[in-house]
Amino acid sequence: MSVLVLFTAVCCAAPVSNAISVFVALSAGAQGDDGGAGTGGAADIPSRMLAAYKKAVRQVDTYVPACRGMRWPILAGVAKVESNHAIGRSIAANGDIRPRIYGVILNGSGAGGNTTVFADTDGGKWDGTATGERAVGPFQFMPSTWEGVGKDASGDEKADPHNADDAALGAAVYLCGHGRDLSVRAQLKAAILQYNHSGEYVANVVGWIDQYTEAAKGTSLKGVSGKVRVVIEAALAQRGVPYSWGGGTASGKSYGTCCTDSGKSGANIQGFDCSGLALYAYAQVGIRLPRTAAAQAGVGRRLPASLGKGFLKPGDLVFYAYAPGIDSTIYHVGIYVGGGQMVNAARPGTRVRLDAVDAMPGYAGGARLL
Repeated sequence: MSVLVLFTAVCCAAPVSNAISVFVALSAGAQGDDGGAGTGGAADIPSRMLAAYKKAVRQVDTYVPACRGMRWPILAGVAKVESNHAIGRSIAANGDIRPRIYGVILNGSGAGGNTTVFADTDGGKWDGTATGERAVGPFQFMPSTWEGVGKDASGDEKADPHNADDAALGAAVYLCGHGRDLSVRAQLKAAILQYNHSGEYVANVVGWIDQYTEAAKGTSLKGVSGKVRVVIEAALAQRGVPYSWGGGTASGKSYGTCCTDSGKSGANIQGFDCSGLALYAYAQVGIRLPRTAAAQAGVGRRLPASLGKGFLKPGDLVFYAYAPGIDSTIYHVGIYVGGGQMVNAARPGTRVRLDAVDAMPGYAGGARLL
């Protein structure tokens, strides 16, 4: 439901001038996921918002009894990307959020990335203006959409998108559709794609859902020991550190360089890019990696994509390429931790976090160094 803007997603500090294709994706124009939130665990969610997400899960069956698999990390993932959980606002005991959260007016002016005119549908009732339409509340509903899915969860007989309980329940109803099974990955992605028709948006939200899911159950390193454990724990300890293009050394986070293909600079950001994070984590066990993801694919035992993701073991590097099978087009690397998850410095505007291995496009296999 956010305004969409174009950007190029190249994640590690090596311009890919000879790539067969340039990876261009759509990203949400609303607040991203580096808005001062800590590690992405439940600790970064205001307690009143977390209570609203959990309450919505309990109530959604009343409105969509055929829905399956709704859980609070799904709602938290959407709200993280849409409004950073309303952090910075006051959330009253009854769930009312003040000041209200408004998106840009979608009048085609270009402000905030919007180029399409959306005519006013609510006379300013929810979005505070009759001159056009804009997204509202912590889940950034368009007023016209809210009229169809808005529910009263707070018991005041009014469905208000600026109320945490109402908004969370409305989002749950919307994502459930007429009866999705959100425990099925494909249906979960379809629900999020309906929310915002952008593949990059879906990957971003799913990444946060996975992060919150892991936080809820804790990251298990059972059976992982020795140098592999040291590498993984070093990487996990960086969760919440900002992405910085060109950032990261064997000693830790650092200021990056300029610039990505889309002009994103890490020069003023102290953090890691994907290959910088891998370089740092492996330096903790005395392994010196090259600086770029493509070069790192040449270290250790190469695990071709044809072996499948199930062949990965904790500690393996995981690669992504514009043209899988051609290592010179590798643009990204993560560190596998098991359970289909990796520690990931995904792209500018994000923070180091746990992501699903399939969160990035172009899986190109891995490398086993230990």
